[in-house]
Amino acid sequence: MDRASPLPPASIFTSVLVVGCIIIMVSFAVRASFGVFQIPIAEEFGWLRAEFSLAIAIQNLAWGIGQPVFGAMADKLGSRKAIILGALVYAAGLVLSSFAVTPTEHQIYEILVGFGVAGTGFGVILAIVGRASSDDNRSMSLAIATAAGSAGQVFGAPLAEWLLTMMSWQSVFLVFAAAILGMLAFLPLMRAPTPPASRAQLEESMGAILTKAFRDPSYTLIFLGFFSCGYQLGFITAHFPAFVTEMCGPIMPGDILHNIGITTTSALGAVAISLIGLANIAGTLAAGWAGKRYAKKYLLAGIYTGRTLIAAAFILTPITPATVLLFSAGMGALWLATVPLTSGLIAHIYGLRYMGTLYGIVFFSHQLGSFMGVWLGGKMYDLTGDYTLVWWIGIGVGAFSAIVHLPVREKPMGLAAKAA
Repeated sequence: MDRASPLPPASIFTSVLVVGCIIIMVSFAVRASFGVFQIPIAEEFGWLRAEFSLAIAIQNLAWGIGQPVFGAMADKLGSRKAIILGALVYAAGLVLSSFAVTPTEHQIYEILVGFGVAGTGFGVILAIVGRASSDDNRSMSLAIATAAGSAGQVFGAPLAEWLLTMMSWQSVFLVFAAAILGMLAFLPLMRAPTPPASRAQLEESMGAILTKAFRDPSYTLIFLGFFSCGYQLGFITAHFPAFVTEMCGPIMPGDILHNIGITTTSALGAVAISLIGLANIAGTLAAGWAGKRYAKKYLLAGIYTGRTLIAAAFILTPITPATVLLFSAGMGALWLATVPLTSGLIAHIYGLRYMGTLYGIVFFSHQLGSFMGVWLGGKMYDLTGDYTLVWWIGIGVGAFSAIVHLPVREKPMGLAAKAA
């Protein structure tokens, strides 16, 4: 276990939060850039779009499978050990991917990348941040840590696009592996409080809380509702740069974008991912502020409704540079706003002691959605030549998530409250 004071500090900007933000930011900067490599890798080897799409889809699925594993590891053995292992696996996956020359190799190595993201991402970091925060600060602390992931997305895709102008995609993967390992230099500053308990007590407590949660319909609804979030985020992150490159109208000389150096739709695709991340910083912080004041289940229903309407409006209008930017800003404001609310909802209902494990299981649903969004995007593109049907499926599952959050019982369970 990580050793520190059992009482969480009152200040919101603790060393745990700051280091957690750094780790999530670097981890998500790399993860958010994979869509930029769709076209370069496919063109170099003459692959179908579905080949590298499947590799990214497998990465997302491995992330989902690994999340409860790393969450439980962090809960039982200590967060820093889980993060170190995650970073090592992440870097190994990137290095091996840089030498991959077949679709199968990429698909196998992306399993390592996915597990690496699990060990350095939301499940582990949000649990340790949540435990290190006071009750008054917890909702905003979770939002700040989540927003750090968006900050990584702001520069991750454009950085990858810029590096590709100077070096091969293989070299970019090696640079990113070095960045993942470099973030471990901050890890000694991360110390989170953990309630003292014997091993037997911990085993009994985890089993009791998991049993209670699995029997609770609200936990099932939260699990199901997170699927669409993963579907939409996975599809857009992996395919939107290519979608914009191929489907968007040209950037004309004299346009504002052209004047600031964005002259190709390829560059616009990378900037769109960056803009989504930038808008989500504000959106996620707003979600954290609102989560302390309003029922989280209604906020989640509202976010999924907003996503549904924005996606429908975008696909029903001509794709132009202006609509790409409007969509990116609108969807970005709702992008990861679900994360602090979902994790906060789990902490509120079931307690903090095993938040990493419980959130990790729910996050598996998110990553099942990501797998489907990424893989189906590539598959349908190869079959139909466009992404229209995949967009409409995303709109449908978004509406479903808006509905299933409404019956959630947002009140602490007796056992969870006692264990926290």
